Amino acid sequence: MSDKKKEFSSFAEAFANVEPLPTLGTRFRGFLPVVVDVETTGFNAHTDGLLEIAAVLLGYDDDGQLQREQTLFHAVQPFPGANIEQAALDFTGINPDDPGRNAITEAEALAHIFDVVKKAVKQHECTRAIMVAHNAHFDLGFLTAATQRCELVKKNPFHQFSCFDTVSLAGLAYGQTVLARACQAANIPFDNKAAHHADYDAEKTADLFCSIVNQWRKLNR
Repeated sequence: MSDKKKEFSSFAEAFANVEPLPTLGTRFRGFLPVVVDVETTGFNAHTDGLLEIAAVLLGYDDDGQLQREQTLFHAVQPFPGANIEQAALDFTGINPDDPGRNAITEAEALAHIFDVVKKAVKQHECTRAIMVAHNAHFDLGFLTAATQRCELVKKNPFHQFSCFDTVSLAGLAYGQTVLARACQAANIPFDNKAAHHADYDAEKTADLFCSIVNQWRKLNR
């Protein structure tokens, strides 16, 4: 097969053969992928509380590469009566009583994130947002439970049950399912000391998701 580039007889012909850049409104069936990570006081979404929540908005650069655009982050006060597992605190290293966290209520954190995500959905001409996360149903479960507690169900822009799970995607693309190892396989720097905070983990998950999407586009050109 010849490697010679195709020659065009006119600028108009060349322009007509340029591959259109992708848009978020058309790439994911009208869904806007938003990467989410939560840190919690335990593993039960109905009895345990949020400690941190982060959401990363994505966009395409001028070369059609999906990339991170904006990170939203809030430290969260566990809801009144929330179960708090010491093992969970030891794992994340988060002290819910630390005043330096500047934590806000679940309702305040969710209202802000939902408002920004809704505006992004409209900006990109999408129908609604869809969560991207590592072990996505864990994060989706906590988001859903908190949304119900705060009576924000009608303001929630995320799909109620569908999601993109980077565990499955990374297992397919890189043969790894642990976030740190999947990032390593994708040549994405990962600092284990910075992990287990919602903003860091969400950004690394976003980088991983973008890497997989971008490689898929490259393979299918």
